[in-house]
Amino acid sequence: MTRANVLNTGTTSYLELIGNGKTYRVPLYQRDYAWTQQEWEDLWNDVVELRGDPEGRHYMGALVVQAQGDREFFVIDGQQRLATISLLALAIIDKLRRMAEGGTDEERNRERATELRNRFIGEKDPASLVESSRLRLNETDDPFYQDHLVQLREPLNPRGLPRSNALLWKCFQYFSKHVDELQVDADNAGEEIAKVLSETVARHLLFILITVDDELDAYTLFETLNARGLELTTTDLLKNYFFSKVRVATDMDALKRRWQALIATVAQERFPDFLRYHLLCEQPKIRRQRLFKLVRDRVRTPGDTFGFVTALEARAELFAALADVNHGYWIDRPTARPFVQELNLFRARQLTPVFFAAWGRFPDDDFVRLLKLAAVIAFRYSVVSGLNPNLLERVCHYAAKAVLDGQANRPGAVFTRLRQIYVDDDRFESDFAQWTVSTRGQRGKLAKYVLARLETDAGARAVDPEAVTVEHVLPENPAGEWVEVFAPDRWEAAVDRLGNLTLLERTLNREVGNAAYSTKRAVYESSTYALTREIAACAPEEWTPTLLEERQRRLAARAVRLWRADFT
Repeated sequence: MTRANVLNTGTTSYLELIGNGKTYRVPLYQRDYAWTQQEWEDLWNDVVELRGDPEGRHYMGALVVQAQGDREFFVIDGQQRLATISLLALAIIDKLRRMAEGGTDEERNRERATELRNRFIGEKDPASLVESSRLRLNETDDPFYQDHLVQLREPLNPRGLPRSNALLWKCFQYFSKHVDELQVDADNAGEEIAKVLSETVARHLLFILITVDDELDAYTLFETLNARGLELTTTDLLKNYFFSKVRVATDMDALKRRWQALIATVAQERFPDFLRYHLLCEQPKIRRQRLFKLVRDRVRTPGDTFGFVTALEARAELFAALADVNHGYWIDRPTARPFVQELNLFRARQLTPVFFAAWGRFPDDDFVRLLKLAAVIAFRYSVVSGLNPNLLERVCHYAAKAVLDGQANRPGAVFTRLRQIYVDDDRFESDFAQWTVSTRGQRGKLAKYVLARLETDAGARAVDPEAVTVEHVLPENPAGEWVEVFAPDRWEAAVDRLGNLTLLERTLNREVGNAAYSTKRAVYESSTYALTREIAACAPEEWTPTLLEERQRRLAARAVRLWRADFT
């Protein structure tokens, strides 16, 4: 990965950060203010603790900025912290102002408020008397921040504020309340309150300041640090780059509307994956770390920007539909739903480029057949055999490219391109015969699905995986005679083998619990599930490792037939 061009990295206090006429601007289309009382409380508690410890220091984490000059910076990451600290500063300044207006050490408190405002918030223009703020927020929050909070003017209708504006106002009120309640010496109240900002906040809150040269360096840095919230930051950086390419106001408005609709469809946290699969239709290997560079290389003009967004829009709804079996796309294609559900259960995202390519080019019936093929491939390759996902992604690129180029216009032709990731019957049967699947969490849904499919085939009646319970023949917590048959070293390896799992009615499952096998066998005989009754017939006296292996081999032979491509 290319090394980020970091201009400066070092530890700095809040005073050093905000002093010397430096200004910080949150890019217009960065995220809105989102911190809530939990974060406000954490900051306030840190400040109170530091106030009682003059030698203490508290690190606020990394602040990443992009230099626009010697004293102007774009805030790439850290805007929530900067906004919150500025609101704390304003609450302290407002307290001193109110004390002066109330006659408490009037002249000195008014002077303190003015000096703190000039140092930490900004100075007033001598002609307009309008504050020149050192911090500018995004387009949603900055008007409210500048017109009300910086000016210390209460909004006329706080309940009617947009959510992020309301959070800013509530944050200011939170700090105002706690500053009012701060324990201070009555004779030196103004001085002590001022020191909370001028000493504790200004000198004892420390940041790791990272200054980068451009957006690509910021992106590379985030990937390197693997910072918390990386997905959102990646999306923000890409969004800011798109908007930086547009200059005309009407184009900016149009792009904003389209971008908001795109993100609403795809979901902010999933946008990097969506973008990567979009690009994988055309390039064979797309690393997440190179997403921004690839976009920057492609998008250089306003026309490029709108063209790229148009291409994304064409695939956004399908991307959303592939993650949601109840999406409107499937209303007219109900036969697709089982395969969409399976693909989500298998977490088979790597095949997405193939779907992007085929959508709109294949008739509906063929597209459904493609979904079915993809589910079979994913089950064999990823779920059971656990093979290399990198090969899966690379082969899917070439299949998608063949569809886009008109070389594969039917599901059978796509299968030809995917053949090398289709696990053959012998390998699949062998792997399935050794397969272990947990019955807990997400894997538990997978176990139910597989057992329900096998039971549907064996019992010749549909079984709903959502309505079944899974029984461990060898109990999860064996005792008594079970320990004699399955030694501890063999029990751990056997308990989650598929051959040890079966479906059982909920009431019967509760009844047998950790009972001896003789008790379980009698219950299995009365079950409505064919594969469960088969256990009682094949193991009339005891359940042993050998019988477990034999049962799983029989299930594997059945699985080969159930999960098989139509084109072999």
